[in-house]
Amino acid sequence: MAEDKKDARSGKAPKKESQPLIIAKTPAEEQRLKLERLMRNPDKPAPIPERPKDWNPRAPPEFVRDVMGSSAGAGSGEFHVYRHLRRREYQRQEFLERISDKQKLDEDYIKKVKENQKAAEERTAKRRKKREKLKQKKLMAKKAKMESQKEASEESSSSSASEAEEQDDDAEVPSFIMGKR
Repeated sequence: MAEDKKDARSGKAPKKESQPLIIAKTPAEEQRLKLERLMRNPDKPAPIPERPKDWNPRAPPEFVRDVMGSSAGAGSGEFHVYRHLRRREYQRQEFLERISDKQKLDEDYIKKVKENQKAAEERTAKRRKKREKLKQKKLMAKKAKMESQKEASEESSSSSASEAEEQDDDAEVPSFIMGKR
């Protein structure tokens, strides 16, 4: 029994059986493996990385000394200094252009969203107005129908008495009534 708990050669407790090494061939498999590893111990907190900060170029130097550039008379080492400064400046200008383009796109997007909301509100108001007109029309039709029914019921009550007298006078009773079985 003591041999079960300790390894005979090293005297240490045996390791847990390690899981076979699985190499993910697709990003979906890699994600699945990560999720499986996380779900083995649900109490353990999952690491959520912070969003990486945007790259900012280094500020341009305030004063550059003795840079002759790539013209004649420059030493062999001076050209490399000039080249690096030029590359950094181009990167900085490109970065500023990207930022201004992004800001312009954001402003255009916000403008477009506001226009879409305004157009949607106008359509909604137009349809609301149309619904109200239809509602008023239906209400007026209903009132007119009720008034006509009242008038018809008043007329029918006076005419039903005369019809009852006429039916009493009729000697023949119809043998069938249309519409009923």
